[in-house]
Amino acid sequence: MADPFGFLKYERVDNPYRKITERIKDFNYMAEPLAFDQRVEQAARCMNCGVPYCHIGALYGNKSKQMSGCPNDNLIPEWNDLLYRKELHQAWLRLAKTNPIPEFTGKVCPAPCEVSCNEFLNGAGVTIKDNEDFIVEYAFAHGWVVPEGLPEQRTGKKIAVIGSGPAGITAAWRLNQLGHEVTIFEKDERLGGLLMYGIPNMKLEKWVVDRRFKVMSEVGIKFKVNTTIGEDITKEQLDADFDKVIVATGASVARDVDVPGRDLKGIDFALPFLSQTTKNVLKNGTTTFEKTLSNQQVIVIGSGDTATDCIATAIRLGAENVTQFDYHTEKPTDRTTPWPEYPWQKQISYGQAEAMDTVNQELIPYQTQTVEFLGNSFGEVTGVRTVLIDANKQVISNSEKDYSADLVLVAVGFTGLNTKILNDLDITRLNVMGTTNQENYMVAGDANTGANLVITAIHDARLVAELVDAKLQSFADRFSVKVN
Repeated sequence: MADPFGFLKYERVDNPYRKITERIKDFNYMAEPLAFDQRVEQAARCMNCGVPYCHIGALYGNKSKQMSGCPNDNLIPEWNDLLYRKELHQAWLRLAKTNPIPEFTGKVCPAPCEVSCNEFLNGAGVTIKDNEDFIVEYAFAHGWVVPEGLPEQRTGKKIAVIGSGPAGITAAWRLNQLGHEVTIFEKDERLGGLLMYGIPNMKLEKWVVDRRFKVMSEVGIKFKVNTTIGEDITKEQLDADFDKVIVATGASVARDVDVPGRDLKGIDFALPFLSQTTKNVLKNGTTTFEKTLSNQQVIVIGSGDTATDCIATAIRLGAENVTQFDYHTEKPTDRTTPWPEYPWQKQISYGQAEAMDTVNQELIPYQTQTVEFLGNSFGEVTGVRTVLIDANKQVISNSEKDYSADLVLVAVGFTGLNTKILNDLDITRLNVMGTTNQENYMVAGDANTGANLVITAIHDARLVAELVDAKLQSFADRFSVKVN
């Protein structure tokens, strides 16, 4: 397994980020890749583990479903070993065996695999995410991606996939590999869902998303954009044209902050804000975009990855000040959970680092709860009234404080999928493994499991796709022998 002493020879080196003072001026990709030889050294740090916990994919404790290890059965030690040996094509084949879209997870996944790595016990863990990204980019550069998506033969079965985010892409790719004819329906004008409109360009460049759909087209997958189910195409049409339908529309219904003043102008959910910014960047470029928040005071309510993306985006759009309200207590700097549980400790995200370095060193008031939005006579938000809460979520007396705001972004998670599409498709019950009350309709990804990681959506959609294939292809069809 690679070099059994590699973790002793080489220090962990992540793909470095561009300097904050440079990267906040544009929406270009933040990270810079290591040289080939340096990447091979990082792969050499993967040890000859007796039990590799990097792909355990387990949930621990009561800390809001903290994942430890990859939930997608990825063969991490194997492709690390092959990368170390410079057998890049074989490394790609092992990576692609379980993950059809590693160019996305290699860039945006929070990498729970790394903190459950055995080397993380007394070190920093292996750079699994960066290694993965290197392998898939090498595969694209050498034309290896398309061959992995081509089926050996066609079955004549037709599948509709509703939604073109991570789950939709995964389901479509896997079903196409298995020989079925797949058509993806997307309500927006561009394909990609969350990948296109929900993740900022500096984390995931949009040409990377477009590249994926180019290869999907080359392997025979079809697309219909600007198509809303229930309006542009009916259930009756889907039933007539397709053998199976997979709903992969994500968990897009945002959780709200229901306090007085919520109807004021200038209070928006995170995803519409991020989506509009991406459209701005796509229209005007990564360096010539409109500075729509110049001289404005911005408040972000929430503490997750989406809140971080809002902070970083607001800074690039010229915000004069950004403040992030965190409902939780401040985490300790040292981990409080045992390995291989997810390390419940304070981590400074890229967006937080940018804000602290440029617009607000005291970025995060912890244990802060919003109790009212303040506005002017024109119905515009002018501020937020908060109180402090203790560790038991009880309000601390005499802790009221007002913050000025021109824009408030609500990023406190998601409650689930938009049930309108279920109603339009007469789906009244969601069962295990993505099955529904209707035999020919399945649900995959976040629409099935609830809002989660991209890699979790990939895993769920892959399993659902294989279940659909099993339903379409009977045992007799696959293994029948002609008898003379």
